[in-house]
Amino acid sequence: MKVREEKLEQIIQWAESNPDIRAVLLTSSLVNPYAPVDDFSDLDVELVFKDRTSYESGNEWLRLFGDPIAVIEEDDRVFDGKHAMKMVLYKDHVKVDFKLYQVSEFTEEVHSEILPEDWDVGYKVLLDKDNLTQNLKPPAYQSIMIQKPAEKEFQQLLNDFWWDTTYVAKCLQRGDIFYAKFMSENILRTDYLVPLIEWYIGGNHDWDHITTNKHGRLFKKYLPADLWRKVESTFSGNDIEENWKALFAYAGLVHELGTSLAEKLHFIYPSKLEDDIRNYLKEVYTMP
Repeated sequence: MKVREEKLEQIIQWAESNPDIRAVLLTSSLVNPYAPVDDFSDLDVELVFKDRTSYESGNEWLRLFGDPIAVIEEDDRVFDGKHAMKMVLYKDHVKVDFKLYQVSEFTEEVHSEILPEDWDVGYKVLLDKDNLTQNLKPPAYQSIMIQKPAEKEFQQLLNDFWWDTTYVAKCLQRGDIFYAKFMSENILRTDYLVPLIEWYIGGNHDWDHITTNKHGRLFKKYLPADLWRKVESTFSGNDIEENWKALFAYAGLVHELGTSLAEKLHFIYPSKLEDDIRNYLKEVYTMP
């Protein structure tokens, strides 16, 4: 995206001529070889200041790189005193997340025993006037790689999934679509289905340095077409009957993924629990 590249160059040139700035890093997807990148990908820029106070309190400097249409600010209290953030959406559609460090804060992070996750997913040093990054460890990308679950973790996830399907069923029988959606999307999908699919994909690749990016962005790439269609069938609109179909699709998909993983990992799958919960779901569904 040419306009994004031009904006990054503007930022670098400004930083080079600004004595308050001692280092600049680019992080996240644009420097992560495992991340999908397109024209909507953000610029994640870290600025290391001698004193960031005036840059944190004022926003006029953000206009040096374009006309902002929205600015979200987070002070260092959100990040345990390590840095501040200014997230800017410009009129040219480029979004820049500026992370503001003091030299002392940045140096402390550099010397951390474990590379902070924001750097472990990838970084590129764009400017370093004082060799502040010379001891910065290279990214290992481990924080984004799918890890093989322990059996206790696997069984806990399956037990929790089947238990929480009952809340969706009760909500649908009551006509309470709002709470049903919360349980199906925030809980069933995010807490259980996403990690289960990650494990399934990880197992099919021998747990060898494989990632599906955050929140399943690369699931479609790694799943067979028929299985992807089953994933799609778990999504639904606002119609109650449609949500029932999605709930039973969840049940079928989790059974398929869970039993496959259990066999591959030599884990015990909670078959009786599934059978009992499935009977409950059917009984609630058929209630007048």
